[in-house]
Amino acid sequence: MFNSLSDRLADSFKRLRSKGLLTEADVDATVSEIRRALLEADVALPVVRQFTKAVRQKAYGAARSKALNPGQQVVQIVHDELVGVLGGQTRELSYARRGPTVFMLAGLQGAGKTTLAGKLGKWLREEEGKRVLLAACDLQRPGAVTQLSIVAEKAGVDIHAPESGDGQGNPVEVARSGLNRAITEGYDVIIVDTAGRLGIDEEMMRQARDIRDAVNPNEILFVLDAMVGQDAVQTSIAFRDGVGFTGVVLSKLDGDARGGAALSVRGVTGQPILFASTGENLGDFERFHAERMAGRILDMGDMLTLIEQAQKAYDQKEAEALARKMQKGQFTLADFMAQLQQLRKMGSMKKLMKMLPGMNQFRDQLDAFDEKSIDRIEAIVNSMTPAERDDLSLLNGSRRARIARGSGTSVSEVNGLVERFTQAAKMMKRMSNGGGLPGMPAIPGMPGGRGGATKKQRKSGKKNRRKFGNPAKQKQWEAQQTVKDEPSAPTAGSAFGLGASQPASPAPTLDDLPDDLKRMLGQR
Repeated sequence: MFNSLSDRLADSFKRLRSKGLLTEADVDATVSEIRRALLEADVALPVVRQFTKAVRQKAYGAARSKALNPGQQVVQIVHDELVGVLGGQTRELSYARRGPTVFMLAGLQGAGKTTLAGKLGKWLREEEGKRVLLAACDLQRPGAVTQLSIVAEKAGVDIHAPESGDGQGNPVEVARSGLNRAITEGYDVIIVDTAGRLGIDEEMMRQARDIRDAVNPNEILFVLDAMVGQDAVQTSIAFRDGVGFTGVVLSKLDGDARGGAALSVRGVTGQPILFASTGENLGDFERFHAERMAGRILDMGDMLTLIEQAQKAYDQKEAEALARKMQKGQFTLADFMAQLQQLRKMGSMKKLMKMLPGMNQFRDQLDAFDEKSIDRIEAIVNSMTPAERDDLSLLNGSRRARIARGSGTSVSEVNGLVERFTQAAKMMKRMSNGGGLPGMPAIPGMPGGRGGATKKQRKSGKKNRRKFGNPAKQKQWEAQQTVKDEPSAPTAGSAFGLGASQPASPAPTLDDLPDDLKRMLGQR
């Protein structure tokens, strides 16, 4: 959604990195670029003016202070202003003190209200532990009641649908009877799905007001299509004045539009963004946090959301047991499959990777990533016997051909997976022992790595090094020293299937990796 805006903002900050001091001229040039970036992202003009004015004033103060790292100063200022534009601190939902809480959805037709009703119901059931009832009050759009019934079943919540819809029935009476049922049967929350139109008209507003007056909702959530651009301003103002709403839900935030709606609606209406729909699945739904979204826009990542999703998917005891197995070199394909399945519970691999800081520079590689390749990996591993997963040395030619036939893949794909897994297992063992990633600098403070060595140890290590005038001879000598330092290979039946009679091999480096991994690491 914010790819274009993120790229433009990143380009505007590049020129500041070479500056020793920040001048007011630098500020003016950067703010002008930020203004153009926001306008191209379809952000409303009043919001752009307010945003750039605040950034310029704060950046002038930073320039007068003559502090270093001007690029970091401006990025921090822009980040703080983005947080303010997007709503600041996350507001909690308003629940009823007694009886069921009523959430009413409003918005234009096609904004995704019906699907979002199921997403919200699922989220309330799983995250808040609420017993939820959906009220089918969209009786005009053909198939709306049927769609909501299917969505409710998938979400694991109940539905109140006394009318079949398709233009028949009174939506106000359905809302009123739904609330009575929620009270009688002890539901915690009732979500009222209302009808939409292709455009704003008085009839739609009147019907929405009648439903509002009949159920007296605790929250009126305005569902806004994040892809509508400048139209978001007129639509949100019309609903604010015609019906009124207490919060905004952004739908289709995973689209390829420029994202101006998300940055405009808070500044125009004054109401906070409470939720964001980030995909087609019912689980692609999350609370909206302004600070986290600002971090995504500025390519700072969203580690808090990533950690929250990991905590839901991963078991602490299993993770600790896996870490011990990795350190001992006992990580097998069975362990890999268990971890892969838990990782998939967190959602799309592309979305997870994009939450990491600095991943915008690898956007093309991420966009080209095939999610179905994970299915092929699972098929290959599932086609192996338990003994083969634990001991890859058993995989001779006939076994690999059998696995390829069973998984619907080729022998070369099976060989590629085995090779990549073997190299990755060696790397994980080395990193868990403090050796760092082969071919890359060691991490300071890690035991066993260069960064964790004392000054005396580093000095001693330098004495043992030899230098040759011939580069080929120098490389040959270093390879011999690597072989000497490499620990003996595990015995037959180990996780990586290396027999005791096999000679020790040099430590893997980036040059030893398969070509596809080299490309992912930016080495090709």
